[in-house]
Amino acid sequence: MFRAVRLISATSKVSSTRCLGQITLIHSFVDSRRSSQRILEGLPHHRRFSISPALHKKKEKSKSHRSVQDEERELGSSLASSDPYDLSQLHNGISAALSSLKDDLSKLRGGGRFDIGSIEALRVQLSKASKETLRLGDLAQVIPKGGRMVTVLAAEEEHIKPIISAVVSSNLSLTPQADPHNTLQLNVPIPPPTKESRDQAVTMAKKAMERAAAAVRDSRGVVHRRLQDMQRKKAARPDDVRKAQEQMEKVSEKGQKDVKELFETAKKAMERA
Repeated sequence: MFRAVRLISATSKVSSTRCLGQITLIHSFVDSRRSSQRILEGLPHHRRFSISPALHKKKEKSKSHRSVQDEERELGSSLASSDPYDLSQLHNGISAALSSLKDDLSKLRGGGRFDIGSIEALRVQLSKASKETLRLGDLAQVIPKGGRMVTVLAAEEEHIKPIISAVVSSNLSLTPQADPHNTLQLNVPIPPPTKESRDQAVTMAKKAMERAAAAVRDSRGVVHRRLQDMQRKKAARPDDVRKAQEQMEKVSEKGQKDVKELFETAKKAMERA
C-alpha cells in the first residue's frame, strides 16, 4: 500500500511538471504574438486601392445611380407605350424634320445673300496620304467683305492649297483666288445670280422638303403602329385609341403643312433674288 501511494505521488508530480511546461509554452507563444503585433503596429499601414472604403462607397453609389436612371428610363418608356394620347414621338420627329429643313434651306444660294456657313461647313483633306478631313471653319476664318466678296484667312500657309481644292470641288460654284499681299488669305468672288443658279437652288430646296416630309411620315408611322399594337393587345380602350389616332392625324397634317410653307417661302426668295 505504501508503494502504491508513492507511485501515485510520483505520477502526480510528473503530470504537474508536464502541465507547467505546457503553460510555460503557451505564455511564451502569447508573448511572442504580442511582440509581433507591436512590431506590425509600428510599420506604416498601406490600404489596397481596390478595397478602399471611400472607393467602395463611390462604386456602390455609382452603381445605385445607374440603376435608378435605368429604372426611370424604363418607367418613362412603359408610361409612353401605355398612354394612347402620348404623341411625343410624333412631335419630336416633326420638330427634328423642320429644324433639318431650315438648316438645308439656309445653305442654298438663289443668287442673293450668300451664307458663309456653306463655306465653313466644307470638309478639307490636308494630306493625300490620309483620308481624314477637317471642317474648313476650324482651319480658317471666313469673313464677308460686303458686295459680292468673301475672304478666307487660313491659320497656316500649308492649308491654303487643300482649302482651295475643297472650295473648287464643292457644289457652290466658287473660285477662290490667292491674295497678292497676304499668303494666308484667299479672296472668293460670289458670282451674280443666274437663271440656272436659281433653278438649281429651287431643285435642291424641293429635295430637302421631300426629305422633311418623309421624316414626318416616318414619325407618324411609328405612333400609328404603336396605337394599332395597343388596340390588338387591348392595352387601352377602343374609344381612347380612336381619339388618339384622330389627334395623331391632325398633328401630322400640321407638320406637313409647316414643311410645305417653309419650302414655299424659300422658293419665293430664291426666285426674286
